[in-house]
Amino acid sequence: MTEGPTRVRSGPAPGARGRPPAPEPLPVPVADSHCHLDIADPPEDWLSVEEALTASAAVGVPRIVQIGCDLTGARWAAETATRHGPVVAGVALHPNEAPRLAAVDDLDDALAEIDRLAELPAVRAVGETGLDHFRTRPEGRGAQEASFRAHIEMAKRHGKALVVHDRDAHADVLRVLAEEGPPDRVVLHCFSGDREMARQCVRQGWWLSFAGTVTFKNATPLRGALAVAPLDRVLVETDAPYLTPTPYRGRPNASYLMPITVRAMADVLATDLETLCAAIDANSDAAFGSW
Repeated sequence: MTEGPTRVRSGPAPGARGRPPAPEPLPVPVADSHCHLDIADPPEDWLSVEEALTASAAVGVPRIVQIGCDLTGARWAAETATRHGPVVAGVALHPNEAPRLAAVDDLDDALAEIDRLAELPAVRAVGETGLDHFRTRPEGRGAQEASFRAHIEMAKRHGKALVVHDRDAHADVLRVLAEEGPPDRVVLHCFSGDREMARQCVRQGWWLSFAGTVTFKNATPLRGALAVAPLDRVLVETDAPYLTPTPYRGRPNASYLMPITVRAMADVLATDLETLCAAIDANSDAAFGSW
């Protein structure tokens, strides 16, 4: 496969969109638990895998979990993780893919291919899967929930972590996980719940992965959720090229910017940076296996 971005999505309006400067390196290396190396907006902003890894390793982010969200992205994620030791993969159909595929009777075949990819050693997670009530209209939510259930079953059967997308669907995500029975390892990607949801997830032994949103001015409830999370349940991610942390919102995100988010998290948790980094690194291995 030719290495390059497989998808380009519209983003913020053009402006001062050059790449932000590299922040001060972290004192202890951490992993980016959720990244989309195959997506760029605009296309000329794409970093090759080698460029992305070099830039992130230089600031203390030497490992990346590459997430594929459709069949093309899942294939690319699995191949990239096989070829690059610092990268492991998650494969799934994004919740918003499920209704589109179901509408043309392709959902079952697509899920079967995700199932085959999930067997690969370089694939450490099934995800991101879950529910999205922000973009999916009510008529598409049945297919979305069926896809979520299928991914949960895959994660359990293959012994892989389940990476959960939850947008405006907190109660239903928790309901489906309870009805299906969660796998041993569950990661709530880009956690967006409140304190009570954080406590519920922690009681289940799940990891909460925080993105650049925790730095946003309007994210007081999210910082409240982070504040009640014990150190052994916390992960960090970029969701790059999305969710660029303050003060660089609107500019391209990448794993090398993750130290900004980690420092903000240390402030919220009132812990020293080295302790938090060490916890995140250990949690990454516990969630996805060492690599």
